[in-house]
Amino acid sequence: MSDPLPRAADLLARRLYEAGCRHAFGMPGGEVLTLVDALDKAGIIFHLAKHENAAGFMAEAVHHRDGAPAILLATLGPGAMNGVNVVANALQDRVPMIVLTGCVDADEALTYTHQVMDHAQVFRPITKGSFRLTAEGSDIIADKAVSLAMQPRPGPVHIDVPIGVADTPVRETRRRRLTTAAPVAPGGTCLETARRWVAEARRPLAVIGLDVLADNSKCVLQAFLEHFEIPFVTTYKAKGILPEDHRLCLGGAGLSPLADSHLLPLVKAADLILCLGYDPIEMRPGWREVWDPEHQRVIDISAVVNDHYMHQAGINIVADTGATLEAIAKGTTGHATWPAGEPQAARAALARAFPQDELWGPAAIIAEARAALPAGTLATADSGAHRILLSQMWRCDEPRGLIQSSGLCTMGCALPMAIGLKLAAPDRPVISFSGDAGFLMVAGELSTAAEMGGNPIFLVFVDASLSLIELKQRGRQLPNRGVDFGHHDFAAIGRAFGGHGHTVRSRAELRAALEAAQAADRFTVIAAEIARGDYDGRI
Repeated sequence: MSDPLPRAADLLARRLYEAGCRHAFGMPGGEVLTLVDALDKAGIIFHLAKHENAAGFMAEAVHHRDGAPAILLATLGPGAMNGVNVVANALQDRVPMIVLTGCVDADEALTYTHQVMDHAQVFRPITKGSFRLTAEGSDIIADKAVSLAMQPRPGPVHIDVPIGVADTPVRETRRRRLTTAAPVAPGGTCLETARRWVAEARRPLAVIGLDVLADNSKCVLQAFLEHFEIPFVTTYKAKGILPEDHRLCLGGAGLSPLADSHLLPLVKAADLILCLGYDPIEMRPGWREVWDPEHQRVIDISAVVNDHYMHQAGINIVADTGATLEAIAKGTTGHATWPAGEPQAARAALARAFPQDELWGPAAIIAEARAALPAGTLATADSGAHRILLSQMWRCDEPRGLIQSSGLCTMGCALPMAIGLKLAAPDRPVISFSGDAGFLMVAGELSTAAEMGGNPIFLVFVDASLSLIELKQRGRQLPNRGVDFGHHDFAAIGRAFGGHGHTVRSRAELRAALEAAQAADRFTVIAAEIARGDYDGRI
């Protein structure tokens, strides 16, 4: 007896497995049960989360470890709508994500209205593309979705899967696959001018961004910066592209006015700015037009054409970062730079601005956690005041050692991201940093952490306030309204969901809790209590 024909859902799932996907996350409904079954048969484990938004962040975290597209699965109507936030985040944070939603068949939709809505219309503005699966075209649609999600700049792609189509047997035809494009480097006058500018620069500065993570040009980048003695800053999500204790590294930039007060004067003093895979979607308005290409030489190497207008450049190169840097460096001699030592002075000033030795408060919590946790620890950061401070103080020695929502800056991402990281890297220490408000948004996912196992650490900054918003409110001399809330026992919440819980109010207590959490058999919630106003002057 011959094997039964594969269903359209099977061909879709097989293409995702071929792309390296081994995990999918979401909440099923009757409309996606065939998809769940097909994923399982293809070798992709489906993980049940408690909310689609959190499921998407778990999926993103797995992508940051295995490089494959994230998979978010949601049923029709409210399930799909629950995922809108994380899909928009994937678009702005350049995360390749396949968003699978169930829908009723076209004929059924003509006379049936319950939960029926146009998913494609909703997802079209927040994805790179939206497809409706057909039976005969299922393999091609799957390949188009994977290719579109992964090509520069990466992002989410939506596939709406009608119930009947998912179950339809399909006779397999010749599979079609887009081949991987070879890295492209510039040539001609543009390249010669770039070589001359680099050779003549005495005060060069590089700004490194997300494109470098996507095109895997880390080794070439490091060799280039070292050869030409070019100090550099990174965006927050590009932290660790070179170890942050590297002598040329000036740390992360983009959201901290305090850090910018030391970094932007260096930008102004530079005689050459190199934007290397720099995607300014992470940056606050203070980085808009911070250099003038009429008076400073600026080389912009990016994956796509500049349509953001956050900055301009004298030379715009749309090409692979590594291939371009190799072409510029070929035959170009390096030399000493910054004879007055301004980058070293800025680095020392940043160290004083973000001290490691405070007795208690958010900076002390971050410093103690970094000191107590071993090299190789993976960290996640939620949005809020603590994220700005953490992104300056948390030392990364590898790319994606700290992940966060830095384009959309959505709250509630850190805890589910940590769950995803622990699933993908079970032997690595994992810690999330959340404000208490962001933690409350996703506290139910502690049950998911318990079900998945492992011992991730969830650290919560507890001050019963939306600290960053309250700080802005005071800065505008407005009365305190809508930013403070009740004080809760987060350690008890952790224990209630089957984990460990500790409340800490000193560095010694925090150190003891972190040591216990690393040896624990399950997850730990650490509630670090701080005073309202503790972020004043620190971010």
